Amino acid sequence: MSLRLSTVILPVRPWHGGGRDQWTRAEELGFHAAYTYDHLSWRTFRDGPWFGAIPTLTAAAAATRTLRLGTLVTSPNFRHPVTLAKELISLDDISGGRITLGIGAGGNGFDATVLGQEAWTPRERADRFGEFVPLLDRLLTERAVSHRGTHYSAEEARNVPGCVQSPRIPFAVAATGPRGMKLAARYGQAWVTTGDPKLFETGTPEQSVDAIRGQIEKLGKACAEYGRDGGAMEKVLLTGFTPDRGTPLTSLDAFVDFAGKHRELGITEIVLHAPIPDSDFAADQAVFEKIATEGLAQLG
Repeated sequence: MSLRLSTVILPVRPWHGGGRDQWTRAEELGFHAAYTYDHLSWRTFRDGPWFGAIPTLTAAAAATRTLRLGTLVTSPNFRHPVTLAKELISLDDISGGRITLGIGAGGNGFDATVLGQEAWTPRERADRFGEFVPLLDRLLTERAVSHRGTHYSAEEARNVPGCVQSPRIPFAVAATGPRGMKLAARYGQAWVTTGDPKLFETGTPEQSVDAIRGQIEKLGKACAEYGRDGGAMEKVLLTGFTPDRGTPLTSLDAFVDFAGKHRELGITEIVLHAPIPDSDFAADQAVFEKIATEGLAQLG
């Protein structure tokens, strides 16, 4: 499969204060897709502007025509499958079938406690994720769903007319552990990784490449259990969380080197953060745009 280049636009700019321009510019630059984080707040941006993912994507859908749009990623931390499904069906309709749902188990950030609950343990997150994804799959493919689960329930939940995309909005499942990999293999049209978080602080780029290679091998085994060809599944790398961090955005040559190594592993989509000044995602906008327009051509 050929390599695609996408971007993720953090929802930190007011729509009429530069936000809209970022999404339309992403389309002009030729990105395959533009995603946004689905959080209520996030890390160092907690005390600054931060807008909701679904309304932002709705506005982006109205402002663009061909750009694919999505979350990267949504989690059960503050979402319920029934209400999320209704919003996604609406968003898929408004966008004309251009939505991808990036979805993961969530973590221990602010979203984990903002509703007043105790943060779930890794096992609890995996348990909820394991129920969330199959129920969401049903809600997006069946006209009426009833379900009594351990964590989530639905009573005659109506989802008419359903998704524009058939059989439903594609899922890009973020996973590294065995249970998450099985969910990706069974329900995902794509798999998402940020690399190995254990290597972020002290690892090397070479170790990161090896770790991602190992993750892809595990994904392949999980796919085989469900009779799927792991090699045919889209594999998405969200950059910015590997040991080389912002290196791919320092120059066109740096990006080409980074992208080439990961394409060899089987990565089919690389996602770059749109630059945000004075943040962990600070980068030269001109370099970012040059990579967008010339990066894949340079790879050959």
